[in-house]
Amino acid sequence: MNWRVQLTEVELSEADVKSALDVLRSEWLTMGPRTQDLERAFAAGVGAEHAVAVSSCTAALHLACLAAVAGPGDDVIVPAMTFVASAHGALHCGAAVVLADSRGAADPNLDPADVAERITPHTKAVVAVHLCGYPADVEALRSLCDERGIFLIEDCAQAAGGRAAGGRALGTFGELGCFSFFSKTQLGVGEGGIVVTDDAALADRVRSLRSHAMTSVTWDRHRGHAETYDVTDLGFNYRIDELRAAVALSRLERLPSNVDALRGVARAYRDSLAGIAGIELPFDDAGVELSGHFAFPVLVADRTTRDAVRARLHDRGVQTTFYPSLTQLGVYRPESSDGGCPRAEQFAERHIALPFFPSLDAERIDLVVSELRDALASTVE
Repeated sequence: MNWRVQLTEVELSEADVKSALDVLRSEWLTMGPRTQDLERAFAAGVGAEHAVAVSSCTAALHLACLAAVAGPGDDVIVPAMTFVASAHGALHCGAAVVLADSRGAADPNLDPADVAERITPHTKAVVAVHLCGYPADVEALRSLCDERGIFLIEDCAQAAGGRAAGGRALGTFGELGCFSFFSKTQLGVGEGGIVVTDDAALADRVRSLRSHAMTSVTWDRHRGHAETYDVTDLGFNYRIDELRAAVALSRLERLPSNVDALRGVARAYRDSLAGIAGIELPFDDAGVELSGHFAFPVLVADRTTRDAVRARLHDRGVQTTFYPSLTQLGVYRPESSDGGCPRAEQFAERHIALPFFPSLDAERIDLVVSELRDALASTVE
């Protein structure tokens, strides 16, 4: 498809390309000095004591659940409106997933009141997702978890560069915060992720489990810091390679400016879409200033309208997407047999994610808005 405006663009600089070439020329391709540099820089950037780079945010979430000692007989509460990886980490540990509802159309993030209703003596952790990069109410969730003595894990896959209302970086409210380097994210390098925490013991646990629970890694032995190793647990090959670590580190330097650019695109969309009949905008202006900005969703009347509008936009060369709720996916439908999560399901059925990336200029924003207006009009003719 030759899109007039595509959903996203992966924008790599010459510095990013050079960082990758430097790794290839170094002939050290995995778990070496670039990984350590990335971990130090990322931890400093969010204000955490420790960061552990891994192969994906899915791996990060799995390791976070393991670090929380979630397992058979335990429950992990997860938003119904999120990507599957937010919940799969708990299932990989043998724990049960309990789906919780969104606050509503204006704020599709996790509802702390609904979470409170679903906590039982079996609840081991709550996963707070910052949907589309907009901060969930992590202050309320932190207080709730402290009161009940359970872990808070932040899924920041979509929220690099985002902050809570007081200015504190997302990912630092939970015992562990999990970030993504997937291509569409703010730090996209293809694949990869990172876990942040202030707890040294949790960091050690994640660091060990990412590499087969070995007591030393190849880089240690190369530098003469160890001659052999022991294996102390059932770990995984969740290592990140040096090439991705180097490109992520290069992109990290531009994260603030990229988030500023995304914030400008979000403001421009909101200004252009204000007052158009049949469109509602989730989140609010204050949220725009805090978000890490992964996606720009708009709400239409219902699923039928969504599908018709997206089909019209597709035909006009404007690429869009939407995200199902977990209750609408086969693997999690049995978990929602108690009536589901209606607010999350309504958001899933009503939203359309528009093209969104830092270099999206005024001309293309106007084109998207014009085509969206025409597509909406065509649904009521």
